[in-house]
Amino acid sequence: MKSPSIAIVDYGMGNLHSVARALMHAAPHANVYLASDVAGIKSADRIVFPGQGAMPDCMRNLAQSGLSDAVLEAAASKPLLGVCVGEQMLFERSEEGNAACLGIFPGIVKRFQGQRYASTAPENTPLAALTHENELLKVPHMGWSRVKQTRAHPVWQGIPDEAYFYFVHSYFVVPDDDSLTVGTTLYGQEFTCAVARDNIFAVQFHPEKSAGHGLRLYRNFVEWDI
Repeated sequence: MKSPSIAIVDYGMGNLHSVARALMHAAPHANVYLASDVAGIKSADRIVFPGQGAMPDCMRNLAQSGLSDAVLEAAASKPLLGVCVGEQMLFERSEEGNAACLGIFPGIVKRFQGQRYASTAPENTPLAALTHENELLKVPHMGWSRVKQTRAHPVWQGIPDEAYFYFVHSYFVVPDDDSLTVGTTLYGQEFTCAVARDNIFAVQFHPEKSAGHGLRLYRNFVEWDI
């Protein structure tokens, strides 16, 4: 049986080496490599599309790398896993810098904001009077949070519902189509943290930082038969 080849899209933005190490640990039989050219993406069986940093920088770097069309082509036909900003980039637009994204999925990317969050609360909020239940939440959302699986998917196989995953982000996707959502998390509000359609699965959290459940998710992606 041929070992699957997995290209991690290298456009200069993302924790690529941590993703590669986690994938190699989760699927030691796979050929995992960083792809910084079109040929590397075209020749792969599966694609991992990570992202880290500000959305305008990510989109600019992707365009300058010459890999935008290759990612769009891969997303139309190959198993693709989006991670963190890589998930956000699949949508139409982000509030971060009002950046246009890839437009594969309908919807936008929004920032955590409102009186529930420390970064956007009114200046006269009486911090000393806050209880544990209504204390202001910091932005970015950073740390371990439970993920509710809103519908079954092969990439969730063997991962218990409400399992903890590791998050670091200030923005989150808001799909126009509710059927895209396969996972949600609560952080001041319930938000979509995992989406899927056809050959694409994408998450806001970092599987490579999420211990055993993250490794299981990577292994499930490698073994996913679409």
